[in-house]
Amino acid sequence: MYKLGLIGYPIGHSLSPWIHNQLMEQQGIEGSYELLEIQPDVFDEKMNFLKEKDLHGFNVTVPYKEKVIPHLDALDESARQLGAVNTVKHTSKGWTGYNTDGTGFVHSLNNRYPDLFHDQSKALLIGSGGAARGIYAALTRSGVDTVDVANRTVKRAEELIEQIPASSSSKSMTLEEAYEKLADYDLIVQTTTVGMNPDNHKVILSLDHLTKGTVVSDIVYRPMKTKFLIEAENLGARLHYGHEMLLQQAVYAFQIWTNTNPEAMPLLEKFEQKLKGV
Repeated sequence: MYKLGLIGYPIGHSLSPWIHNQLMEQQGIEGSYELLEIQPDVFDEKMNFLKEKDLHGFNVTVPYKEKVIPHLDALDESARQLGAVNTVKHTSKGWTGYNTDGTGFVHSLNNRYPDLFHDQSKALLIGSGGAARGIYAALTRSGVDTVDVANRTVKRAEELIEQIPASSSSKSMTLEEAYEKLADYDLIVQTTTVGMNPDNHKVILSLDHLTKGTVVSDIVYRPMKTKFLIEAENLGARLHYGHEMLLQQAVYAFQIWTNTNPEAMPLLEKFEQKLKGV
């Protein structure tokens, strides 16, 4: 009987319980997955309480992917390099942190647009938080030639590039500089929470300079088609949705917890119907 959950704030909108319940059913596993919302001012206290709940594992979402690390007993190599954790497993040695964000993103992107992965492709990441770190590392390992990072605070983008070993040549820049250079990229990935419900009228920057045929991705999944993606579609972009990444990274987390091999694709259409309220 697996006891699983999600920590973050706010997380009332999360569909992770639905995904993991589907995966448990698919694999014939009994268990529960609950939302464990923690307000920032009591984070440390609640993490100590969580250790008494005897969870088998839990996911970590914003704003705690980096803040959770001091509370863990060990990190796998990818989480250590990234300095961000989205999955924790309880073992006999305590809590071990993992990061499945980047792997989930690249796998879902490759399913839809395998033509992106070649040694001349260029990607732009918007944002430099925990999700961006995982995606940056995974893209640089996947054959993408250049992965640049734009952020409101350029220093944060610089730190991301400096701290994560990568084979690609990468530059940091402001959002204004990124706006001017949008036509240079084959892939643009929006990794922040801007545009998430209830603030779904917001976009982090305009895509006016976008080249037709560019792949534009937004890791926000509620709404499924953000204003950022709507603008991209109107300009002739090819779209990659946040729910595809969410589903794939959840599969990898579930593998870590249960040592099973669940499949994401059989759930994708059902998940999309869930998001659309069908």
